[in-house]
Order: sequence, then C-alpha cells, then structure tokens
Amino acid sequence: MIAIMLLPVSVQADDTSIMAKLAVQSMLFDGVSKEGVMTAVGERGHVLISYDGKNWQQIIVPTRTTLTGVYFHDKQNGWVVGHDAIILRTTDGGKHWQKVYYDPKGETPLFDIWFKNEKQGIAIGAYGLYLVSEDGGASWVISEMNVSTDKSTDDPGEEEIKAEDDDDFLDSYDLHLNSIAISDNGKLYIAAEAGKIYRSDNSGESWVPLASPYVGSLFGVLPVAGETVLVFGLRGHLFRSEDAGVNWQEIETPTQEMLTNGVMVVDGEIYITGLGGTILKSSDKGQSFALQEQGHRDGFIAIMQSSEGELITVGEKGVGLLQ
Repeated sequence: MIAIMLLPVSVQADDTSIMAKLAVQSMLFDGVSKEGVMTAVGERGHVLISYDGKNWQQIIVPTRTTLTGVYFHDKQNGWVVGHDAIILRTTDGGKHWQKVYYDPKGETPLFDIWFKNEKQGIAIGAYGLYLVSEDGGASWVISEMNVSTDKSTDDPGEEEIKAEDDDDFLDSYDLHLNSIAISDNGKLYIAAEAGKIYRSDNSGESWVPLASPYVGSLFGVLPVAGETVLVFGLRGHLFRSEDAGVNWQEIETPTQEMLTNGVMVVDGEIYITGLGGTILKSSDKGQSFALQEQGHRDGFIAIMQSSEGELITVGEKGVGLLQ
C-alpha cells in the first residue's frame, strides 16, 4: 500500500505547488532513486519523496508548472525540469527546492536533465532546447549541442545514405531532445525525435550523430553495460547496440504501445515501461524481452528501484509498487 504525508506549511503562495491529499495518485512523469532517497515529479508542480517506496511526502516547491524530469547527482544535490523551461534545484536531499531557471515566454518544455558532477550540468527539451550550467545549476545558458557532421560508422551503406537524406529534410526545424543518460564507461547519449540518437565521449562538449535504425521518435535511452545501449519509443520499437551506437539490432517486443523509460536493477535484469500498462522484462542484457501482465492498461512513464530492491513505477495513476 502506498501512503502519502503532507509536510506542514503555514503560508502557501500562488506560485507554489498545490498540496494535495491524492498527489501520490496524480499524473507523474518521472522518478529517480539515489542513495536511499526516491523522488517522483509530475503535474501541478507535484514533487514527492520517499525513503522506502511505500510512504511518500509531498514537498512544497515554487511552481505549479508540470514537471517532467528529475535527476540526483548524489543524495543531497538534485534537479527537476518541466514546462516553461523551468528548473528547480535542491541541495538538501529534496526537502527544499529553489527555482533557478524559468522562461514562460519561450513556451518550451524541458524533458530531462543530467549532471557530470556537482557543478556541470545539461538540460534538454523541445525544439532542440539545450541548456548548460557550470555552477551547480544556480544559473543556466542556452547553448548549441555542438554536433559533429561526421557519422559514427566506418562503413556507410544504403541505410546511412537514407538517414543523410532524412537529415536534409529534418534540418528545417529543431527536433525534440527527449532523454539523456550516461553509461558506466562515461559515454553520454541523447535519444530524440525522428529517430535521432547522439553520443558524446567528452561529457557533452561535443556530440556525434549516430546512424539511426528508426525514423520514429525515441523517448528513452538506457545504457546497459560498457558499449551496450538500448533506445526505444513509438509503437513498441526497441533497438540494441553492442558498440556504443555504431550498429543497431531491432529487438522484437510483444507490444505496440509507446515505450517510455527503463531501468537495469542490481541483479542485471532490465525493465522497460510503456503506455497501456506495459512492463517489459529482460534477463539477458536486453537481447530479448517478455511482457509482464499487470491486469490493467494504466500507462507507466518511469520506473526506479528502491534501496530494498522493490520496483517503483510512476505514471497515469501516480506511484505504484510493481508486483
């Protein structure tokens, strides 16, 4: 059973999140577990924290904007992004949050965020929005991705030629940057709209466009181990690479639902979430996946593992324990 506790508050300003008894059951878009602290974020500025995955506290934050992504560098330092390019920062493990960036006039949402260390970070979002920080997220600068024109492949063929033709067409507008994640060997990946995949070997200073296996939008990227990485998105499409994205293999999945997020748990198993109640599980490093029936079609948007080993989902119906 999931429980929620509201932190006491004396005054609530108009631009702070709405404290809701059912916040734990509201629409949530992302969640992360770091050193025993779990954080989930979602609509109306909802930020929830838990230390066991069962009891959740809603935290007052200085926004009612929909929040879409959360990242913690360590137990204390974390950041949240959302609509209107909002970025919130905590330095005390999520107990208090500060608004450090906000651009409602731009009308552009941020989708994900990552930090190399306590100081250097990158936030990504719609229409190619790419923000960088060098001071722990206290300030942010709109930047370019610095994408190399060289393809990350040694043997261009028909598929790559087609991808280059697609590039010419897609260069006319900025694509959404949906997800950013780092591998255990330091390679950083971005999954984007229209099947775009980028890799950085220098913590985001420059990016290489990878030859894409798919022209549909990719919503998640999950580095597995070493050079192995998964990307996934629309209509159940999931792809796996064993050479850091140079070559891709399509992995058959038993669903046509949109795939949204993934996690590799401590025993090496991989779980991928999706809409329509989709949970995919792999026990062979992503070479194959089986559908775990959940008995409902409520959409899952993210998944994390508690310090006790339990799997926590967030999505259309809020926080849940994966059975």
